[in-house]
Amino acid sequence: MSRTVLDRDDIRRTLVRIAHEIVERNPDERIALVGVHTRGAFMARRLQALIEELVRGEVPLGEVDISFYRDDVAVREPASQPVVHSSRVDFPLEDMTVVLVDDVLYTGRTARAAIEALFDYGRPSRLQLAVLVDRGHRELPIRPDYVGKNLPTSRSERVNVRLEEQDGFDEVEIHELGTPVGGPTA
Repeated sequence: MSRTVLDRDDIRRTLVRIAHEIVERNPDERIALVGVHTRGAFMARRLQALIEELVRGEVPLGEVDISFYRDDVAVREPASQPVVHSSRVDFPLEDMTVVLVDDVLYTGRTARAAIEALFDYGRPSRLQLAVLVDRGHRELPIRPDYVGKNLPTSRSERVNVRLEEQDGFDEVEIHELGTPVGGPTA
């Protein structure tokens, strides 16, 4: 059993709101966006376009793959090893406020890995976190600066984020574990 909690228009409105919040909280800062592969990178591109329209200027955009920064990569089954994507941060991080962008914040382990991956490219003056969905159940002391939607969930539920660029449509849904459904889960 699953239920849709955000549709295409909800996601668009949510990203517009997050873009405004980022600009308002960083009025005199040089802002860059770095998306966490895969859906975080797509969301970062969308946010980049929205923020550039608001500030009437360019906003650097990067993406990081956290596959080898995860603390569970060594304990995974060989069949469930992650697909590795390329990371790209081709601008200096120093003197920048970098906003890491991801789709779902759950335990905090992905955000921790993304921070570690990002620091391999340099040290930003400030680092912020933007997520489309915060579902709770944190295992690490990670708190987002920008949240699209807080979705209190149980551990027996999964949050699926689907984006046009990867999945052909935009949607966020919650489903019970054991319910067959396509797409990745967090």
